[in-house]
Amino acid sequence: MNAPSTIDLARLSAMDRAHAALVLKGVRDAMLSGERPRVLPRPVIGDSWGRMILRGVDPDRDVRSRLLSEEELEERRRASPLREILPVLRDALVSVADAAQHIVVVSDADGRVLWREGSAAVLRKADSLGFEPGADWSEEVVGTNGIGTPLVVRRPVQVFSAEHFVQTHHSWTCAGAPVTDPRDGRLLGVVDVSGPLRTIHPATLALVDSVAKLGEARLRDRHVTALDRLRAVAAPVLARLDGRALAVDVHGWTAAVTGMPPADRLTLPKSFGAGRTWLPSLGPCLVEPLPGGWLLRPEDPGDVPRPVAATRLVLDVSSPRRWTLSVLGGAHDWTHELSPRHAELLYLLCTYRTGRTASGLAEDMFGDPARTVTVRAELSRVRRYLGGLLAHRPYRFHEDVDVDVIMPERPADLLPHSMAPAVRAARRRMIL
Repeated sequence: MNAPSTIDLARLSAMDRAHAALVLKGVRDAMLSGERPRVLPRPVIGDSWGRMILRGVDPDRDVRSRLLSEEELEERRRASPLREILPVLRDALVSVADAAQHIVVVSDADGRVLWREGSAAVLRKADSLGFEPGADWSEEVVGTNGIGTPLVVRRPVQVFSAEHFVQTHHSWTCAGAPVTDPRDGRLLGVVDVSGPLRTIHPATLALVDSVAKLGEARLRDRHVTALDRLRAVAAPVLARLDGRALAVDVHGWTAAVTGMPPADRLTLPKSFGAGRTWLPSLGPCLVEPLPGGWLLRPEDPGDVPRPVAATRLVLDVSSPRRWTLSVLGGAHDWTHELSPRHAELLYLLCTYRTGRTASGLAEDMFGDPARTVTVRAELSRVRRYLGGLLAHRPYRFHEDVDVDVIMPERPADLLPHSMAPAVRAARRRMIL
């Protein structure tokens, strides 16, 4: 028997949108009733539906959370780095969206709608759906959608008609792309283009993704400018010092260095300030403030201690959106927030305590054992903050360290962004 096919949104034409919406409604109804559909949902949609079923989201009723007050909304807008790139987003999308009967929506990393612009008629339609400033459009509140789902999977997603988990959204289509901070990889929010079902266009997702990347590039340009300012301040200071020293910005990016090999970036603990501290890559350091950053002076030249005195490592993957690694029991405990890729790799290394080769990890991550270059490059970055805790040949955690993993309560919340074959298999095992 042939496997069911999936609907290809890229091939939708104006004539078959209504038919595709009807087919998708049948697919959704079959999935909800436990039947095998004739046509499968796209993997990103099927995975999202699975998360919604496990969370108990009502597929037939539009449930809304409390709107932010005007004061709360303005505070979030002021605090969001996305505010810096609003002109870029507006210039690239608003005129196009207005002409195409769409609206442009920008949310923060919690799924709260911060800004929206576009067609007045579509804005009124959005109001009737609760798609308004201050609203919570995370997946766990409103189901599969063009804001909440990209926040979970960390990649662009287009959601068409009955691909929305909640039935009241079936007259809607949306395409959203996540925006990350190039300085630290932190998820900032989503830029989304939405509108009535008839306005879908296959190119919308590519446009939104390109504009999100354009916004990230603008943030990157601003970061380079800030590093140049810090370098101008730090260079004369470093010129007067003997021994090793470096100037870094508040995110750990190096602006200037003397007496030691340069590094692009250092991992700084969250609780970081002036005085004496300890860093995994440098050991004990004297920290002094600089305008826009820090001056770091390693205290033991040529002797960077390895943090193998630690006794416990805790990988926390219990949240669907934020993952941390904590090293405890040594002279200096510390916690590091992980990128999506590093969370995947460290989870797999926790699974294989006896070690895993680069080719084995490549197969686990990509289903292709030949992709060892990518794996080795990422693990080289991991070792910048783990140091001697991570051995290689094969890659494994130091045998004297206890490793604990804090798992999510629901299988669907285990690294939901991950398409790695080994992670998907782990989710299935948790269900059984």
